[in-house]
Amino acid sequence: MDLRRDIFQAIADPTRRAIITLLAAHAMTPGAIAANFDSTRQTISKHIQILAECELLTQQQNGREIYYHLNPKKMKVIADFIEPFRSMWDDRFNKLETIMKQYKTKK
Repeated sequence: MDLRRDIFQAIADPTRRAIITLLAAHAMTPGAIAANFDSTRQTISKHIQILAECELLTQQQNGREIYYHLNPKKMKVIADFIEPFRSMWDDRFNKLETIMKQYKTKK
């Protein structure tokens, strides 16, 4: 049985979201990722491991270095889940804006 961590639990942690943001720009080694945080390298490695277990990150060996990349296919799973909520909130904010404009013109 192949057990994987839940991607939504993985992205619930602010440090892991920050790692995802870093890797959105370009691939990085664990050391380069850790250099962006005040946590120990071991702590950051655990966060990287969790993201990799969720398949949000992929790794590529280049000589002696391992580079982590963001996995866009798994990020799409998150985006697809969030999209209906984004549409709902956009609609609500648009309605609120209309009400506020009507209220402003009545004054």
